[in-house]
Amino acid sequence: MHTILIVTGDRARLGALADAVKAEPTVELRWAANGAEAMAAARNHPPLAAVIDEALADMGGLDLVRRLLPINALINTAVLSDQDPDSFHETSEGLGILAQLPSTPTPENAADLFDRLRRIKAL
Repeated sequence: MHTILIVTGDRARLGALADAVKAEPTVELRWAANGAEAMAAARNHPPLAAVIDEALADMGGLDLVRRLLPINALINTAVLSDQDPDSFHETSEGLGILAQLPSTPTPENAADLFDRLRRIKAL
């Protein structure tokens, strides 16, 4: 079973994403409220993917991506951001982020993430 870690301080806003993850039969959902919890989870039980909120209580989402890379560079990451896609790409270039998702993702956004994971044969 694969794990997807959702990193946010606002679980309620990500309910549709969480429901979509729970509906995926080969995926287990885990939560982290901040970057420190996410890094501990990555060390102890590396997820297949981490969906990271743009702003966390203890760091920015892209800062967390940078900190996860030396822990386990094989963790696929998606960042929740309403930033213009070109600006986001410029800001996140070189971090190997699999997807930019809107700050309030829909089930369709979750399906797109699963499709991307399947295409790289991670899921």
